[in-house]
Amino acid sequence: MKTLMTPAVALLLLIGQACNTKTETKKETMKADKNELNTIFPKGKKGTEEWFTGNAYYIALVEADSIHTTLAGNVYFEPKARSHWHAHPSGQILIITDGVGYHQIEGQEIEVLKKGDVVKCPPNVKHWHGASSDVGLQQLYIIPNTENGIVEWMEPVTDEVYNAK
Repeated sequence: MKTLMTPAVALLLLIGQACNTKTETKKETMKADKNELNTIFPKGKKGTEEWFTGNAYYIALVEADSIHTTLAGNVYFEPKARSHWHAHPSGQILIITDGVGYHQIEGQEIEVLKKGDVVKCPPNVKHWHGASSDVGLQQLYIIPNTENGIVEWMEPVTDEVYNAK
């Protein structure tokens, strides 16, 4: 017995196949873009090896002046990039705007950072922060009371310390 496909059934099969193709393409695109960050500020200048390990980019958003003695800016860390150990005379506030990363105060466990997290780094406390090993990190930084100084840079964070998470 011979079964013939009606034009309506053929059309439904064709539409179904087109929908499946679009779904697969969309899934592949989502998978490819999964590690890309949603940036809201320009990438900025590449940080020097004196301050960062790996590729980190920074841009000042608010310069300190005599009225607003506060610096604010953005840092984008590529995967595995991190700051060197450092301290701020008046502390620092980090606001994570995208990605996944780490923060550590000397002598404490590494803290995982995700979009929406806010970190207060106490004054004169040695710490570092940066991206996870497979996803970048986008952060805003705020440094208050710049009349007390801005930052004291120290030694690089070793791979052993970074990988201790």
